[in-house]
Amino acid sequence: MGLAGIKDVADRAGLSIATVSRALSGKANVSTKSRQLAQAAADELGFVPSYHASSLASGRNHNVGLVVPSIHRWYFSSVVDGVSAALLDAGYDLTLYNVGDDPARRQSVLADFLLRKRLDAVIAVSLVLSEAEIKQLLAVRRPIVGIGGALAGASTIRIDDARLARTATEHLIGLGHSRIAHLTGDAELNRDFKLPGLRQAGFEAAMAAAGHTVRPEWQVSADFTIQGAYARARSLLATASERPTAVFAASDEMAIGTILAARDFGLRVPQDLSVIGMDGHELGEVFGLTTINQDARGQGALAAHMLLETLGAGAKPGTKRTTPAPAATDREYPTEFLVRSSTAVPPV
Repeated sequence: MGLAGIKDVADRAGLSIATVSRALSGKANVSTKSRQLAQAAADELGFVPSYHASSLASGRNHNVGLVVPSIHRWYFSSVVDGVSAALLDAGYDLTLYNVGDDPARRQSVLADFLLRKRLDAVIAVSLVLSEAEIKQLLAVRRPIVGIGGALAGASTIRIDDARLARTATEHLIGLGHSRIAHLTGDAELNRDFKLPGLRQAGFEAAMAAAGHTVRPEWQVSADFTIQGAYARARSLLATASERPTAVFAASDEMAIGTILAARDFGLRVPQDLSVIGMDGHELGEVFGLTTINQDARGQGALAAHMLLETLGAGAKPGTKRTTPAPAATDREYPTEFLVRSSTAVPPV
């Protein structure tokens, strides 16, 4: 027995093909009774809607492209989780592009893959798109939402990294610390939205405002991972005669690496060394880490909802809109300062 078609469903339900099509696609202009009849008939016959046919009819592919620099990093995987859950709830597919560190791969994604007609919209995470790249996407009516920094002409979601880093450092200063080290990111991590540089600037601003010296040997770079920070923090803490009393790490993962390194030297956190991070990594609670939670998963979900709102506000891709699309917005995402047990007054 072959697969049932929409005509078979219409015959079984006693409805027109057009009514069944509207009912099964979730259109609003169908009565509750007709919708129930159509769904019951479809279930009885094992009818599977053709998404290809639906796309041709609606001009939508129900597919959003998500571009990230690295899928194995905690922040990016958390954003993907938030985007994916929101799109799944809305009946949309997700196509993931992990561009990595290869410029050629990035260029092929931005200049080719994202412009293919199978995508309705694009979310770019921690990537600076050129004005030409943004215009190219907007010209073919592919809405864009950026996460991590402003994109001219596109809606964006971001946090104020410099201000939040200053807040984290001021927390340590307020406890009485003046000998504060900073674990920042490697140079290559500054390529797009300059996140390590922004957080370092916030740290330096807080230290300068308090009249404290920033010691070059206490500014250490790592790769935003627990393992990388662990190795660098061991070098930082190796000199017993002159150690910092506190460390501001530019990510929670690096803060956790610092805590582990401190334990190797018999240093107690926070009695001998205070440690503060940024991001809101779930391991932070396990380590009692004081941090600023930026809710990466929530940022991803918000980006998806912003795109869905834009896609629902106008006409098919490639056609003239019947209603105005929402204006591009730059949203600062709310954060939460979490004071836990990894920070305290400095040792006497």
